[in-house]
Amino acid sequence: MANRTVKDANSIHGTNPQYLVEKITRTRIYESKYWKEECFGLTAELVVDKAMELKYVGGVYGGNIKPTPFLCLTLKMLQIQPEKDIIVEFIKNEDFKYVRLLGAMYMRLTGTAVDCYKYLEPLYNDYRKIKTQNRNGEFELMHVDEFIDELLHSERMCDIILPRLQKRHVLEEAEMLDPRISALEEDLDEVESSEEEDEEEEKEEQISKEEEPVAPERPPSQQEPPPTSQPVQRETPPLQIPRSSKKSHKKSRRGNE
Repeated sequence: MANRTVKDANSIHGTNPQYLVEKITRTRIYESKYWKEECFGLTAELVVDKAMELKYVGGVYGGNIKPTPFLCLTLKMLQIQPEKDIIVEFIKNEDFKYVRLLGAMYMRLTGTAVDCYKYLEPLYNDYRKIKTQNRNGEFELMHVDEFIDELLHSERMCDIILPRLQKRHVLEEAEMLDPRISALEEDLDEVESSEEEDEEEEKEEQISKEEEPVAPERPPSQQEPPPTSQPVQRETPPLQIPRSSKKSHKKSRRGNE
């Protein structure tokens, strides 16, 4: 009784919501300690408390195929089938990243293609780090936007085969979705506009320099001498006495003698 889907649950993709998880994996989840102790009697409101306690994401690990708490809570949400508004609040939760990822995982499994693109693509702007557990039980580093990208483009996530998702361009052509504008495209547009403005300023400066009148060069004879910091001192040549005056001076001396 505890492992049955609620009576008023709607079929998802033409089948029981719990059947979206493979039978072998479901059996391992039902037999796990976390499912029996933590997931028994959970309601849509109590799932939030358990989701806030999550520390990592993952599917199954180990040789005996043990399920992670993240996978157990995913199956529990498929079992109780909470309302869409609750799932949207999960996805919009910015304080607890693993609550957001749990809601995104459930939306990808049960939502329509339009809802998946509508609610999951905004999470591309979430770059927070998360921990994931691989099949060997080892922890690896990942980011929220990477997890969302794999949800939208991979065939399997957390050891669950994801339902087929219609291509985005098909929905855009059918006018069911607006073209997606990435935050990176906005940044690139700003960079390009700033580069164009810089190029225009450089062209204007170059044109203004070309239009400035150029003073004619003076010939070398008319060029002014370079300024000097101190006046140039010219050396006076020593006074030279002509030879004739020397001879006359000697004769006068002899005559006096």
